[in-house]
Amino acid sequence: MTTATATEVQNNFGRFLKMVQDGHEIVIIKNGSEVARLISREKTVSFLSDSLVGVLSSDVDEKQARAERMKRYENTD
Repeated sequence: MTTATATEVQNNFGRFLKMVQDGHEIVIIKNGSEVARLISREKTVSFLSDSLVGVLSSDVDEKQARAERMKRYENTD
């Protein structure tokens, strides 16, 4: 994991983008606080699922939960 300031990323975006493409994770700091992370698309799913470990109850039916979410966004016209 690499840490960089927002200004460094702004001034050297191509270099940091290449690092992400090569599999590195970039943590962006602004005013001393972490404000963002750059990670590759491939690592996004594992990053999000690792973040949710233990948050969801084990008795959730994924297909049913997805159907319920999709129903909220269906067009009712």
